[in-house]
Order: sequence, then C-alpha cells, then structure tokens
Amino acid sequence: MTTISANAQAAALILAQRRLLGQQGPRLPEALRPADLDAAMQIQLAIVPLMGDEVGGWKCGTPGPDKLVVAPIYARTIHAEGEAPCPVWAHDGAVRVEPELAFVLGVDLPVRDQPYEPAEVDAAILATHLALELIDSRYSDPSVLTFADKLADGLVNQGLFLGPQVDAELACHTHVMPIAVRVDGLPQPARAGQHPDPLPRLPLYWLVEYLREQGLGMRAGQVVITGSYAGTFALPVGQRVAMRYGELGSLEVCFEARSRDPVA
Repeated sequence: MTTISANAQAAALILAQRRLLGQQGPRLPEALRPADLDAAMQIQLAIVPLMGDEVGGWKCGTPGPDKLVVAPIYARTIHAEGEAPCPVWAHDGAVRVEPELAFVLGVDLPVRDQPYEPAEVDAAILATHLALELIDSRYSDPSVLTFADKLADGLVNQGLFLGPQVDAELACHTHVMPIAVRVDGLPQPARAGQHPDPLPRLPLYWLVEYLREQGLGMRAGQVVITGSYAGTFALPVGQRVAMRYGELGSLEVCFEARSRDPVA
C-alpha cells in the first residue's frame, strides 16, 4: 500500500468536505496540488476513510500516456431504479450524466500474488445493468485544472444510478448502440452511442489488475462502470426521464436536487 503524505491528507480533507456538503471551490492550494498521477492517487485514497462510507464500486477506463482513469464510487451514492427519486447535487435545475453499463460482482476478487485472467473476472460478474454515472466536480473552475487535479477528486463522479439488469452476453459485446432519451414523454434527439473501448469489459479487466497491484481487492456486490456511450450531457431534475440503450433495454429515473449547505 502507498504511504499517504501529510500534503495528501490535507488535500483530502478539503475535497472530502466539499464532496460531503455538495460544495465547489477553487483548485487546491499550490502546495497541496498533485504534481503527478501518483500524488493524485494518494489524495484519492486519503479521501476514502474521510467519507464515512464504504466503496460501493469503481469507475474506470483504459489508461493512456499520462492518463489514469480510476475512482471509487461511494455506497450511499449508488441508487437503484424503483426507489424514491434519485438524489443528486444539481446545478441550475439539471444534473450531468453519462450512460454506461454497470458490472456487479457476485464473488470477492481478493489480493493475491498471481494476476487474474479475464475469464476469472467474467466468472465473477453476477449481473450487468444499464446505468447512469452521476457527474459533479468539487472544483468551481475546471478550466484551470490538470488531469492530476481531476483524478485526485475522483474524476467528477458524484454517484451512480443503477437501472435494470440486461442480457450479459449481449451487453459484453455491445460496442455501438443509439442512446434515445425522453423527458416527460417528449423525445430528444438520439445520440449515436459508442463505448470508448472495443468491448465494455476491457477496462474492468484492467481495474482488477490495477487494484491487485495496489494491494486492494474487490468485494462481492461492488459495481464497476467502464466508460460512457455518449459523453456527458445534462438531464433535468424533477421530471420523469426514460432512456433507451439500443436493443439492450431502457431505464427510467426522476432526479431530485439535494439541498446544498452554505459555503463556510
């Protein structure tokens, strides 16, 4: 496990408070900003014990040069279809979302010496669901941020809406599909959906290995999302939204704005 520095702990306190209270603020003080991806991950890991919550899942994506796409999703921020309206931190009556597939683990994938093969990860998946990643930043001005700044804050994740279970075999081979949205029964222009990777499980295989190498296992019940099929876009709060994911199925959701505490 990585040793957490004093600066990372101080940065984590600031970002955790903003996350808990639904606040945004300027980028971290210069002395606390992460200089690279390793420093960003120190901050991200230091936030976890400050949240008073379990890690209910992960967002991930295929890494690239100077890019690491991984962040925890906290259990109390994961909401399921059929529950009460989905609470979100909203701005100007809307919340930004990303349409994704969510993979739910049915067994633990503990830390071990040898790597996990993709077939072992496939066998660990209990269910595949339609999902919406819920987006919000703890920074007020994203234009001044580096990727490391964003990684430290959890890559704009504020939670996850879990839709219905779908056919796992069909879903794991679905690279392209249209995303159709209706708000209070009125259709919006369809989006030509495409996953960032040829197969939507590829980032999951990477995540399992990345966490294993960090000395972090995965638990049964955790949910993993691996990339948006249609980028990020806004949906209104207080209205019924229906979204169809090609031939996989549809989800319905009504968002409810959470009350933000005043900035101290």
